[in-house]
Amino acid sequence: MKILILFALFLFNVSCGDSPLGGVDTESPAHDIFDSLLSIHVDEEGLVDYKGFIADKEAFEDYLQLLSQNPPDRDSWSKEEQLAYWINAYNAFTIKLIIDHYPVESIKDIGPSLKIPLVNTVWHLEFFEIGGKPASLDEIEHQILRKEFDEARIHFAINCASVSCPKLLNRAFTAGKLETQLEKVTRGFINDPSQNDLERNEISSIFSWFKEDFTRKGSLIAFINRYADSPLDPNTKIRFKDYDWSLNE
Repeated sequence: MKILILFALFLFNVSCGDSPLGGVDTESPAHDIFDSLLSIHVDEEGLVDYKGFIADKEAFEDYLQLLSQNPPDRDSWSKEEQLAYWINAYNAFTIKLIIDHYPVESIKDIGPSLKIPLVNTVWHLEFFEIGGKPASLDEIEHQILRKEFDEARIHFAINCASVSCPKLLNRAFTAGKLETQLEKVTRGFINDPSQNDLERNEISSIFSWFKEDFTRKGSLIAFINRYADSPLDPNTKIRFKDYDWSLNE
């Protein structure tokens, strides 16, 4: 078992190198199709009508092709254009993963029969392409969003199709609205009592898993208090809630 864990950690460290995903001389695509589909098939609580996405699969596939064929040019696209693209790509391809295996009770029910944490999970499946290269959700999250951008709020923008995930925003992210949208989803998640019971000092496991991202400019509690309606005592002892991986349907 010890050897297996060490091997998993080795592969995880290797996988955290620079991502080859990207384009040259590409233009930022419009996200209008996704925006329309989200507004129709995702409610204000972030619950998803996956059957609705299946019914509109032709339009949805058009948008996925648009993403696949127009990967960000790191040299010419603005930071906001790149962030909006990768957030939308993560969310859109997560929806594709679910509807391709629908019905399913949890995203964790999909994937390899032999699952190795950090190395071989549903998030490591290369089931789509970006710029002609095989890609996975893990690569978008860990090698691009977390590594290339100093932006902890992405954790409240990307959605893993589960009840304990931050709500899936029912609009597409866009460069022009990105700051407002990131503020909205961050405040919404932190002040959602079903996700964070600030009165009991119980917070989402997301803050444990990605603590490094939230503490780059101060303590974890300081980050939470920037957005909390009822701030935590800086000296309080916090507890992390169990995660519900049930489908957010």
